[in-house]
Amino acid sequence: MLLAKTLRSSTLKLALACIGIFGAVVFALFGYVYWSTVSHIRGRADHAVAAEYSVLQDAFDAAGRRGLVAAIEQRIAEQRLVGGYYLLAEPSFARVAGNLDVWPSGLDGPRGWEDVSVQERKAEAAARVLLRARFDTLPDGYHLLVGTDIGDVSQFAGKIEAALAGGILLLLVLAAVATAAVTRRTVGRIEAINATSRAIMHDGLGRRIPVRGTRDEWDQLAENLNLMLARIEALMGEVKQVTDNVAHDLRTPLARIRGRLEKALGKPEAPHDQALISDVIADLDAVLRIFSSLTRISQIEARDRTAAFRTVNLVEIASEVVELFDAAAEDKGSHLAVAGDGDVPVTGDRDLLFDALSNLVDNAITHGPKGTQIVVEVAQSDSGPVVTVADNGPGIPPHEVQNVLKRFYRLERSRSTPGNGLGLSLVAAIARLHGAVIEMVDNAPGLKIRLAFRRSPASRLQGASV
Repeated sequence: MLLAKTLRSSTLKLALACIGIFGAVVFALFGYVYWSTVSHIRGRADHAVAAEYSVLQDAFDAAGRRGLVAAIEQRIAEQRLVGGYYLLAEPSFARVAGNLDVWPSGLDGPRGWEDVSVQERKAEAAARVLLRARFDTLPDGYHLLVGTDIGDVSQFAGKIEAALAGGILLLLVLAAVATAAVTRRTVGRIEAINATSRAIMHDGLGRRIPVRGTRDEWDQLAENLNLMLARIEALMGEVKQVTDNVAHDLRTPLARIRGRLEKALGKPEAPHDQALISDVIADLDAVLRIFSSLTRISQIEARDRTAAFRTVNLVEIASEVVELFDAAAEDKGSHLAVAGDGDVPVTGDRDLLFDALSNLVDNAITHGPKGTQIVVEVAQSDSGPVVTVADNGPGIPPHEVQNVLKRFYRLERSRSTPGNGLGLSLVAAIARLHGAVIEMVDNAPGLKIRLAFRRSPASRLQGASV
C-alpha cells in the first residue's frame, strides 16, 4: 500500500525530474572534461607527428629519396620521436626503410591522418600497437608514414570513460536511493495524517496525529493540527453540553407542568377547561418527545449504547415492527407486509434496530397516500445483511436525499403534517453506530430506503459513516 502511494507521489515525480536534470548537467560537464582532456593529449601527439613529418619532408626536398632514408634511419636511432614509427614504402607498398615491416591495411588514400593498429617489426603477432599516423604520397610515387604510439592515450581515455560511467551510475543510484527514502518518509508522514483523519471521521475527535519527536516541519504540522483538533473537540463538547443541559433542564419543568395539567384534567368541577387542558398536554407531549429524541440521538452518537450489542435476527425484528404498525396501516388504507424467511443475523442493539425500522415504516405510513403498498424486506447479500423498506408513495426528490437525514429537516415546509424532523436523523445515528449504510433509491413510484450492514461486528462497535 505504502509502496504504491510512494510510486504515485508527486514528490517522487518531482524528485525524479530533478535527478534527470541534474544527471544531464553532470553528464555534460564530465563529458566536456573527458573531451577536452583527450583532445589535448591527441593534439599534442598530432603536433609532434606533424613536426617530425615536416623534418622528413625537408630531408626529401633537399637530398631526395636517399636523404629521406638516411634521415629516417638517423631519427630511429636517436629516438627523436618518443614512441615514433616510420615507414617509407614503394608505390607497391613494399617496405624500403623504417621500423615497420608492412604498410598498414586501410590506408589506401593518397594522404591523411588515421588511427591504425600495426604490428611491431620483428615482434610476435600478438604484439600490436595503436598509432596516430600521418601518411602521404611523395612526388616520386613512394609512400611515407610517420606515427606515434597512442596506446597509453587510448588506455587513459578508456580509464576516464570507465571512471565517468561509474561515477555517473553511482551518482544516479545514490540520488535514486535518497529520493526513494525521502519520498517514502514524506508519504509515510502524510499517510499517518490521512489515517488519523479517517479515524477521526469514523470514531470522533478523540484521535490525534502521532508526533515522532524529530522537531522537524512534519512534527510542527502534527502539533498544530492536534491543537486545532483539541480546540474543535472542546468547542463541540461545549455545544453538546449546552444541548444536553437544555434538554435536561427543560424536560423536568415541562414534565411537572404536564403533571399538574393532567391533575386539573381529572377534576370534574372545571369541565369548560377540559379541551384546553387536553390540547396543552398534547403540545407538551410533543415537546417532550422532541427532547427525548435529541437525547437519544446524542447518546447514540456518543457510542453509549454499544454495550448492549449482541447477535439478533433482523427477520424477527422486522416481523415485530410490521405487526406493531399493521393496525395503523389499515386505518390509513395502506397495506403493510414483510418479506424474508429464515434467520438473518446481525450484531447490534435490538431496541435501536427496532426503533430504526419503526421510524422508517411510520414515515411510509404517515407520508404515503391512501392505498400505499409498504413492504419490509430482509435479505442476506454477499457484503452483509440488508433491510429494505419500500413503498409506492410520493418518494423523495433526488436533491433532498441527504437533507432529510439532518435534524429537524422536513420536506413539508408548512409543517402542517405531524412530525418533528428527527425520525430519519435517529435512523442515521443508529445506522452509524451499527456500521450500516443508508441508501435511498427511486422505487418508480415511491421510495426504497435500504440499510446495508457491510462491516464485521468488531468494526461496527467503532461506528461508521452514513
